[in-house]
Amino acid sequence: MADRRPIDRRRFLQTTALTTATLASGQSRIARAKPSAQQIPELANAIGIVSASAHAQLTGRAQGRTFSLLDIPGILRNELDLRVVDLNTSSFPDFSKVDQTYLDKLRKAVDDAGCVMTNLKMNQRGIDMNSPDKQIRDKALTEYKRSIDIASQLGCRWARPLPAKPKPNMQIHIESYRELCDYGAERNVTLLVENFGWMQSDADSVAKLVKAIGGNVAAGIDTGNWNGNEVRYPGLEKSFPLAVTCDFKARRFGPNGEHNEYDLRRCFDIAWASGFRGPWALEHSNPDTKALLSGFAKLRDMLRKWTAENSADDK
Repeated sequence: MADRRPIDRRRFLQTTALTTATLASGQSRIARAKPSAQQIPELANAIGIVSASAHAQLTGRAQGRTFSLLDIPGILRNELDLRVVDLNTSSFPDFSKVDQTYLDKLRKAVDDAGCVMTNLKMNQRGIDMNSPDKQIRDKALTEYKRSIDIASQLGCRWARPLPAKPKPNMQIHIESYRELCDYGAERNVTLLVENFGWMQSDADSVAKLVKAIGGNVAAGIDTGNWNGNEVRYPGLEKSFPLAVTCDFKARRFGPNGEHNEYDLRRCFDIAWASGFRGPWALEHSNPDTKALLSGFAKLRDMLRKWTAENSADDK
């Protein structure tokens, strides 16, 4: 079993990501790759889950066992030997009404299990930080700032606004992001850019936006959120050098454990070659709870095997 001691949150929050690594174009694997300068030592090779993966279980719609967000830390440590909780606002019973009592309960559950909350995906619907209407935009920014406050209280290092499907006015988008980045910086929360929505069709979208925003921002990569493999692998190569966390997403596995939609090992190798060393947040949904946990275990074992192989090359 892995070391079950809790992460020192103070050291975790004080660790910063100021520089980036570079990656040779087209290279799918590299021996003796060095961890990037933005790597958080306490989270190197750490694995956990994206809480939204268990949406069916959290909403009582699963086949078999259901559970609540407060149960996830114990399940991770006791049943899966994992420790990272990557949160989604949709995983809370009602994020719009979350109060201090609930936040204290969640943090205690995480601390008691020896886990850590790393990220809050802000997936509120019906708000638009890109609107040309200032009132609409300000309403969205106010809600995101409330979410950043909650992320900070929970000890999360990162928070991610929800990318829209239509490409926004980039001037407004960058200005809104910068406002959130400044707000987050005062609370030890870095804003993330994730390849979702309008970004999924453009391999350069993440790197361009991170660099345009400029400060207190990094990439949070989702291996699955690309419009096909012709965009996926170039997009990962361009984005992983700027990444501080990764949603390691898998769709349904075949009868022999195969994953035909895209090459999971190739995704990992691109990340490793860039210097990325985790944390890895597994994203893999299944309404059958037994199958869900089995899928998490399969992905966990893959990542640990590949990490061990590449770590041996580093020596």
